Amino acid sequence: MMRTGDRLGPYEILAPLGAGGMGEVYRAKDARLNREVAVKVLAESLSGDPAAMARFEREAKAVAALNHPSILSIFDYGLEGDLTYAVMELLEGETLQKRLDQGPLPVSKAVEIAGRIAQGLAAAHEKGIIHRDLKPANVFLTKGGLVKILDFGLARIQVPLEEAKTEKGAPGGTVPGTVMGTVGYMAPEQVRGEAVDMRTDLFTFGVVLYEMLAGKRPFERSSAMDTLAAILNEDPPPLPPITPPALDRAVRHCLEKEPEARFQSARDIAFDLEGITRPSSAAAQAPTAPGGSRRARSWCLASVTGITAVLGVAGGYWLGRSPTAEISFRQMSFRPQAIFQAAFAPDGETIVYSAALNGNVPELFTIRPEYPEPRPLGLPRTHLLSISSKGELAVLTNARFIVHRLFAGTLARVSLGDTAPREILEDVRQADWSPDGSGLAIVRIAKGKDRLEFPIGEVLYETAGYLSDLRVSPRGDRIALFEHPAPWDDRGSVIVVDRAGKRTVLSGDYWGEEGLSWSQTGDEVLFTASTEGSAQTLFGVDLSGHRRVALTSAGGLTMHDVSSSGRWLVTRDDIHDELSVLAPAASSERNLSWLDHSGGPHLSRDGHTLLFVEQAATAGPNYSVCLRKTDGGPVVRLGEGRPWGLSPDVRQAIAIIATPPQLIIYPTGPGETLRLPRGDLETLQSAGWFPDGKSVLVCGSEAGKASRCYAQDVSGGPPRPVTPEATANCMVSPDGRSILYSKAGETWFIQDAEGGAAEPVPGLTQDDLVIRWSADGRSVFAFRDTNVPFRFERLDLASGRRELIREVAPADRTGVLNSWGAAFSDDASAYAYCYQRMTSHLFVVEGAQ
Repeated sequence: MMRTGDRLGPYEILAPLGAGGMGEVYRAKDARLNREVAVKVLAESLSGDPAAMARFEREAKAVAALNHPSILSIFDYGLEGDLTYAVMELLEGETLQKRLDQGPLPVSKAVEIAGRIAQGLAAAHEKGIIHRDLKPANVFLTKGGLVKILDFGLARIQVPLEEAKTEKGAPGGTVPGTVMGTVGYMAPEQVRGEAVDMRTDLFTFGVVLYEMLAGKRPFERSSAMDTLAAILNEDPPPLPPITPPALDRAVRHCLEKEPEARFQSARDIAFDLEGITRPSSAAAQAPTAPGGSRRARSWCLASVTGITAVLGVAGGYWLGRSPTAEISFRQMSFRPQAIFQAAFAPDGETIVYSAALNGNVPELFTIRPEYPEPRPLGLPRTHLLSISSKGELAVLTNARFIVHRLFAGTLARVSLGDTAPREILEDVRQADWSPDGSGLAIVRIAKGKDRLEFPIGEVLYETAGYLSDLRVSPRGDRIALFEHPAPWDDRGSVIVVDRAGKRTVLSGDYWGEEGLSWSQTGDEVLFTASTEGSAQTLFGVDLSGHRRVALTSAGGLTMHDVSSSGRWLVTRDDIHDELSVLAPAASSERNLSWLDHSGGPHLSRDGHTLLFVEQAATAGPNYSVCLRKTDGGPVVRLGEGRPWGLSPDVRQAIAIIATPPQLIIYPTGPGETLRLPRGDLETLQSAGWFPDGKSVLVCGSEAGKASRCYAQDVSGGPPRPVTPEATANCMVSPDGRSILYSKAGETWFIQDAEGGAAEPVPGLTQDDLVIRWSADGRSVFAFRDTNVPFRFERLDLASGRRELIREVAPADRTGVLNSWGAAFSDDASAYAYCYQRMTSHLFVVEGAQ
């Protein structure tokens, strides 16, 4: 028992807060940061118990791996003499259990709390962490209105077999209510001693939600054995009559006996709860269209599994006129997968989509109302682009994944049901049919620029950034699409280009934008984009630039198509970027992600320092340049922008800010931030260091010109061109005498840093992403960033001979699309790589306008 005034390292004990089987919790003061914290001390009686120590350490590591407002934060973990302790944020308020001791909660309050719990569970599950002991006593309600999940002591990430054996009781079973959970909140598989996964937490979540609504647990009986028998064999009693039917269905869906029959993710639950009680914000933000033809509405969203349902819980109204039409979501896909493009066939019922069940290789599927199971069309490595009014598909054959939902390949046309596409044009990225189905508008790269053509061969518009999601208007007089200023960064604007090539910006400056379609009448462009974070909102913008919020949803949406009857086809896409690092002398990789979009790694020459970008919404609109040690030290945010490398002495980091374009050098310790003049450069794309640390190499483009590489002194002066136009991805050799670069439409070249003729690099192709030069300058490290698993190879610059160094990938490859960066130390013993994962669910939206 600690006493007031006792110290644990820098923490001074102030007062006891509570005690449990694992130890005591105290209020303490952190002398270093002058703040109050909570300190959890492992009971002295357990300090010699290896299993208890492992559990206590596992909780600390599990919580430390998470960063979410609905999960208790951990600040520190340590030993002081014989005492083991963890330091956490200090919460003011009460547990959900204490609140429930006063009786059930109002429906709206219960769903609000449940929604935040579901979001916290989703964050944990996405890190591979299962709680396994969720209950009201482990949920805290703060005075500020936050909901915090506590006690990850039973959390499981990857437990070794020897440790798993310590958690078993009788042979073949788990001791109920001890290590593996709490009686009354356990899932059937826990009771049976079977393997658990994230769906186990979803059953327990259902028990907690039921208790919030009914004031009692659904399977509570007079004895523990009777309770466990009820969990295995009995249905939950009816909820109170005031419970909305949709909420009742959601609870029962959580409480299915078999994991396969439950919700399959916590985000699915959050999506359902969002639709049950929270009306869309569209009415508050949607302006009336010119002429008063569009009326602002307040909508109640609904999400169901497998069937159409309309919920009237919130009750929307025409603003001062008449009741609103209600919106419903009909789920069309159920298996976790990455869905890239979907469209209605001309009958308005058949849906065709391209998706990858594992990794990023696309395949075409169809769904019919009378047979909801997706049927493959027998077209492997084929990506859908568009369906014409005549039912003909525009597709990419031999499709190669690029980034986001984009592919490149050979443009072809094929009738629905055929398996022999007729190829038209190579190296196309996107296409859409004219209204009569006679011609195609396309996007492809030509001479280092992204080009919009309509019809094929007639150039309407070019940009040094990239174009995506093109759609021809119903009248055929305009093309709507996204324009992104930096290659493969999906921030940007919505533009229309008319048949004379006139470009008009309708709406701009989005953090990210994916998915676009014309409205049924053609007077508005419907698109999905985000102003911050990856969760997209569905907007509508007319040709005068008047924008409205058309539809919002928990988790965000991607617009795919609008049918002739006005129904919308959307996906809900969960997208995350993670960062894996093998530190020097480490035996296994470590996840060093910060928030939920960490990537673009760079390592110091010795492999001990990691520089990376964080693109989560909270990182800011221009992202964040982040630094941390590869042993897992704290993250230091250097400033905004995307980093491009550490200086040879690791005292500086070079970065690019996208808006407005700026080349910037941050000190990694004490020092001044430098902003380098960009001269005539209109865009900045990448950068790197010369080995002397006095100059940098930057790739960008001047107005009306293709990109090229420039040298620039850190001490000042404008950038000086050193490579021909239409070059990019420049990298300086270790001795500073040569530059490696890629050339659009060709391959990789090496030239003298002072200029002169360039020599092609044998064996290096456009599909290779070069990580760095080797320390001796005789080879480079490269990999194919869209080939899953990722093969790190050493390529000899003289002979082109390749040598496999490592093959890496996450254990679960569902939805793993690509890597967008990797780094090596000088001796290649340490490395870092990031990867993106997208899992999608397809919905038909009825009643939206």
